[in-house]
Amino acid sequence: MTVVTRFAPSPTGFLHIGGGRTALFNWLYAKRHGGKMLLRIEDTDRERSTDAAITAILDGLKWLGLDWDGDVVYQFSRAARHKEVAESLLAQGRAYYCYASQQELEEMREAARREGRPLRYDGRWRDRDPSEAPEGVKPVIRLKAPTEGETIVEDEVQGRVVWQNKDLDDLVLLRSDGTPTYMLAVVVDDHDMDVTHVIRGDDHLTNAARQTQIYQALGWSVPKMAHIPLIHGPDGAKLSKRHGALGVEAYRSLGYLPTALRNYLVRLGWSHGDQEIFSTQEMIDAFDLGSIGRSPARFDFAKLENLNGHYMRQANDEDLIAAIEEILPEIGDERGIGAPLVPALREKLTAAMPGLKERAKTLVELLDSAYYLYAQRPLRLDEKAASLLSDGRSRLAGVAERLEAVSEWSAQSVEAVVREHAEAIGVKLGQVAQPLRAALTGRATSPGLFDVMAVLGKEETLLRLRDQLKDAPAA
Repeated sequence: MTVVTRFAPSPTGFLHIGGGRTALFNWLYAKRHGGKMLLRIEDTDRERSTDAAITAILDGLKWLGLDWDGDVVYQFSRAARHKEVAESLLAQGRAYYCYASQQELEEMREAARREGRPLRYDGRWRDRDPSEAPEGVKPVIRLKAPTEGETIVEDEVQGRVVWQNKDLDDLVLLRSDGTPTYMLAVVVDDHDMDVTHVIRGDDHLTNAARQTQIYQALGWSVPKMAHIPLIHGPDGAKLSKRHGALGVEAYRSLGYLPTALRNYLVRLGWSHGDQEIFSTQEMIDAFDLGSIGRSPARFDFAKLENLNGHYMRQANDEDLIAAIEEILPEIGDERGIGAPLVPALREKLTAAMPGLKERAKTLVELLDSAYYLYAQRPLRLDEKAASLLSDGRSRLAGVAERLEAVSEWSAQSVEAVVREHAEAIGVKLGQVAQPLRAALTGRATSPGLFDVMAVLGKEETLLRLRDQLKDAPAA
């Protein structure tokens, strides 16, 4: 048997972080077993489905590095097939026309609310002859679900889950306008696409019972099911935007690497001993459904940031610059940087990258720490840098002249000159380095000061220094 999984998002919004994890689990399981992962866009809700959402979902999957097999399947395009299946159930006596009016259904709801019980359709048209139907009413088609016994799902994550059939009513398969319901469409599509494993969020667990009943009515094999707990915030509450319930594209804009986000997502609810860092191949080799926990996973931005920092330190410098260029259209304008990078800035970034990536945890943080490379003269100093320079400006008097005399500009040569200057005025190196860093970068922290000076070059270093030392008193 070839393992076939599927990721089946509804295109009513972005690919959120929970959807990204579901796609990843489906992808890993298929890869682990030499199978296929299919992609189906469940666009039957025509009012809420949008082309922009479809584009966001496809782009998000590609950015995460999750590919799929074959063409994308669009559920709405298969409506005729769904209708055909509903009518076949009708012909076999496993479904029936229901002529209950909206008023009748509302009365059922009201009675259920009054009596404090769940709403269930009362089966009033289950055994009636359609000849009794009121004039002008277009019927729905309902499944003739079993009323006795149990419906059982042997879930790969949740274990054995049992529903009493008396608690499940006759669900609608085909609406009065001839369009299929979600329940029917999913079953027909999974069957026709030869899906062997349905891996999805545990908010679909009740759907599993209803869909199992449809499979059984059709005489089709039920795929294996695995319902994974949802992702919660660090406080244990349902994941919201303040916790990180953002679209995958938002994480790209926030400066996360796809490899880091993928590694973080695989560890949300799944474990493999104490291992935290996984290469893609290691994930594929180790992934199994039995190691998914039953409790909700908790999203933790701090862990994601630390993991992202690890991947940034391991990344090739050119790859990081390419990743920065990808997000510049979204974050570059406020920093005065266009995309693609101009050659001079690209060269400086490449030279500075070893120092920059050691400290930063996101690409945005890295770009901000590289402010000194793209800042326009005269530099605007942040509050801490302005304070450091104010306190130490007098200790920088004369250092520009010493640096002017350097013939071979390098981190080593400028360090020697700054040390010599500090000794000459009788202070520690840091008492010169701190205000010097502030003058050259506009910030209180930066990569190594002498590396910064080497990357800036002699001319730019002296121009920035003189901008800030105008009217400086003698030491």
